[in-house]
Amino acid sequence: MDIAAFLLDSVPFARLLGISFDSVGPGTTVARMPDRDDLHNHVGGPHAGALFTLAETASGAAMLSAFGDQLARAVPLATRAEIGYLRLAMGEVTATATLRAEREAVVARLDAGERPEFEVDVEIGDGAGVAVARMTVSWTLRPNR
Repeated sequence: MDIAAFLLDSVPFARLLGISFDSVGPGTTVARMPDRDDLHNHVGGPHAGALFTLAETASGAAMLSAFGDQLARAVPLATRAEIGYLRLAMGEVTATATLRAEREAVVARLDAGERPEFEVDVEIGDGAGVAVARMTVSWTLRPNR
């Protein structure tokens, strides 16, 4: 499955923001959002909501890269997200997402009929690679009935 194409087809808001993917690997993703005036806040950087969406989108791609093969039997859902804005972001920003769970343990819980929960950490950096925000997204795989 082409995770980037699948996600951008499934989440039109991510397309609206111009989010693209540099890489998607097992449990990891690097996503990018362009510097556009219509995404700016009152101080000229990307709006906090746009940064949140970039990070949540990157976390979703990292989650799908690990568990996309489970979509026939479970629906992935974000259950919580916590973001810390560290400094003013200016220009294009990049989000690097990393799954914090072991795939085998999550799938084993799903096999046991449970609803596994796991986290994806995301760091958003500016064009110089300086961290401007950090986010943790909690995900679950809700078994189909």
